[in-house]
Amino acid sequence: MNIKVVDELHESLLEEAWSLYHEAFRELNAHTVQRHLMYRSEFDEVMRDRRVEKYLCLDDGGALCGLSTFTNHLDAVPLISPQYFQRRWPQHYAEQRIWYVGFVAVAPNGRAMYAFVELVEAMQRVAAPRNGIVGLDVCRYNNDARRMSRAVGLLVRRITSTVRVEHADEQSYWLYEFPEAA
Repeated sequence: MNIKVVDELHESLLEEAWSLYHEAFRELNAHTVQRHLMYRSEFDEVMRDRRVEKYLCLDDGGALCGLSTFTNHLDAVPLISPQYFQRRWPQHYAEQRIWYVGFVAVAPNGRAMYAFVELVEAMQRVAAPRNGIVGLDVCRYNNDARRMSRAVGLLVRRITSTVRVEHADEQSYWLYEFPEAA
């Protein structure tokens, strides 16, 4: 497997990237309150945004088997608050040593775990040497069903054993159901 980092996804890869991303995240919308699957227009916009690096995991034949986004331009990430990071880590923020992982999508085949590992490790190799901070969001479903935060923690500890992990915030959704009146 080979990791290639680009700042803008070439048009020739856009359809293949969308298919991989769509396949990886479409079922998640049925398990989460907040939409996790971008609309196609949003996806295309992110793929063209030069502030967001696209990490492509290519198999030995050159086919796309994984895709992730990674940026230290926090204002390029919808639905996060750059001010939160600026308040918590003002020096890191000023020096652009805070990155955010928008998503990690892998093809659902036997090599999916390898692609996931390669992508996560490639992104961490950027931030770790700069004493950086990397943020990502993990929905409850992915944390419960796939133990995602634990898996990522184990992967980054392979790069550096001194990594500190913090559960930074949590969004919860509350529903109030009113059954038929008795």
